[in-house]
Amino acid sequence: MAYGPGTRDGVILAVETSCDDTCAAVVTAGGEIRSNVIASQGLLHSRYGGVVPEIASRHHLELVDAVTADALEAAGTGLEEIDTVAVTRGPGLIGALLVGLSSAKALAAVRRLPLVPVDHLHGHVVASTLGPEPIEPPYLALVASGGHTFLARVDVPESYTVVGQTLDDAAGEAFDKGARLLGLGYPGGPAIDRLAEKGDPEVFDFPRSAPGELDFSFSGLKTALLYAIRDLGEGEADRRRPDLAASYQRAIVDALVSRTRAALEREGLRRLAIGGGVAANSELRAAVQALGVPVWVPPLELCTDNAAMIGGAARFLRPLPYPDYLSLDAAARIS
Repeated sequence: MAYGPGTRDGVILAVETSCDDTCAAVVTAGGEIRSNVIASQGLLHSRYGGVVPEIASRHHLELVDAVTADALEAAGTGLEEIDTVAVTRGPGLIGALLVGLSSAKALAAVRRLPLVPVDHLHGHVVASTLGPEPIEPPYLALVASGGHTFLARVDVPESYTVVGQTLDDAAGEAFDKGARLLGLGYPGGPAIDRLAEKGDPEVFDFPRSAPGELDFSFSGLKTALLYAIRDLGEGEADRRRPDLAASYQRAIVDALVSRTRAALEREGLRRLAIGGGVAANSELRAAVQALGVPVWVPPLELCTDNAAMIGGAARFLRPLPYPDYLSLDAAARIS
């Protein structure tokens, strides 16, 4: 694989704090993951039914130094052997992003190392370029997470072109809202996935909204689940929860897979990578295998937020030299 302008012969230390997971990783320019440490706040936020930004930021402050030290130790290296520092600049929760960005700038500045600011979504797009059998461009990437759902064409790993996206809720957000309606825990995706194994996905015919050739819409699906629960009544809805979960999950997966198939055909692409937290869903992982093209499905730890994918993307980007990055700011949204 030909690497981009950010490629170096050494080792990359990456930091990721865009939401509620404090992450650090050590990767090489060749795509080897030497360590990938994730400190999850999932149980902490589950009592609130979702991520509380202020709490997430405070815990990042408490954890980021220890997580970074753990990543270096697990990789069998020290800061003196790091060649480049990479960090998520956005999108995400602004307070959470600022913790990671400040930490990464300090780590880089103390040794006058270059710093690579990375788009979090770019990390998901190129996650499958890591490891012993990386995907090669051109390929189509399906990224589905709690905050974003889109299809991207990747001709070179340093950039991507969005060809379809959600017009309202993201797929992961639809899972979380559906789980809340069903009285399940947070995060909703894993909870619905587990319950769906006990249900029949053909019992309820939930809508597969088609707002455009390659675009997604999940807000109507959530409303359909709400009406189904209301019409069944509390007792019957509770008894039929596995069927509701299975049917709801099937509708989300069908929408993702049908648009992915259409994008592959329209763009003339013969390779597919999936990424984002929803890529951990068992039904989606199975369904994409039937699309008739080679599919790169990253291991579970590379689907949810992680720093290895940030280091992976940094390999293809131009680093900022010291001291140019000291004034760099985080961005809750990136165009």
